[in-house]
Amino acid sequence: MTMADVARRAGVSPTTASFALSGRTDMRISEASRDRVLEAARELGYRPNVTARSLRTKSTQTIGFVSDRITTTPFAGDVIRGALEAARERDHLLFITEAGGDRAAESSLVHALLDRQVDAVIYGSMFTRYVTPPKELFGRRVVLLNCLAPGFDAPSVVPDELEAGRDAARALLAAGHREGIWAIGGHQAVPATPEGIIAGNERMRGLEEVLRVGGARLDGVVECDWDTRDGHREVAALLAAGHRPRALVCLTDRVSMGAYQALGEAGLSVPGDVSVVSFDDQDIASVLRPALTTLKLPHYRLGRLAVELILGEGPLEPVVHRVPMPLRERASLGTPAADRRT
Repeated sequence: MTMADVARRAGVSPTTASFALSGRTDMRISEASRDRVLEAARELGYRPNVTARSLRTKSTQTIGFVSDRITTTPFAGDVIRGALEAARERDHLLFITEAGGDRAAESSLVHALLDRQVDAVIYGSMFTRYVTPPKELFGRRVVLLNCLAPGFDAPSVVPDELEAGRDAARALLAAGHREGIWAIGGHQAVPATPEGIIAGNERMRGLEEVLRVGGARLDGVVECDWDTRDGHREVAALLAAGHRPRALVCLTDRVSMGAYQALGEAGLSVPGDVSVVSFDDQDIASVLRPALTTLKLPHYRLGRLAVELILGEGPLEPVVHRVPMPLRERASLGTPAADRRT
């Protein structure tokens, strides 16, 4: 089915049909003619030749998406969903690729996308970190998703981890917690990441800042990997050493799950004896009993905003866009145990 067929069905010239189907309003085409062309196209099932249109408009209406491991991580699937929905709403196609952390594969994938003349590229990371984008992306229209690249001329879209830490502290203060507060997971300053990671460093900075202003402080920070077994091991060790926390700030929901187990084994209840506040809002947060108060990683909004920026008008400014992490208030946060006994 060709445009000439549409023009014949509508009783107009091929030029008129072309202008009507392209949506151009700078040509003098009557509404009646435009309506006939659109109706004929619907009846005939006509679809424009994308390749021909791209030659004319210098746009393929496609976006490349290159990540390390986002697509194979279940709880980050909303990043992809947000990007796909924003692209579809704007009549763009998203080409999704994954390098698995392999720099050679990453470069090859970027070349493949550019060979297909994508209009722009989203370069994403599974967790917030500093990156060096492939040299092939320099000078291109790029948005960095969940990563930072100082000196690279592109905007970054990241979770607002600093404000999330502040909000965790505000929730504790609002519940009356001023002492006996421990952070489990901390900056994740472990042998593999001795300086901590961006999320951990920013969450802790925001947490400590607001606690200090509110006249409170952390009794201690336990550094460990952010997984269930680590949370269980470290909280069990904390209790075995004679410490009796009133509140735990766990740096991920999986750490919180391990903390719940250790507290239960010690005969302590949540939040009756110990309140727990966490980060990420993974699926386990709502199914733990009691349900976990946590700061949600805004995966869907991260993906959506990246596409909105890349398809926006004008040049892309190299600024950092911080996406809020909303507090999910659930049953794991209560008033301090000592206050309930008085």
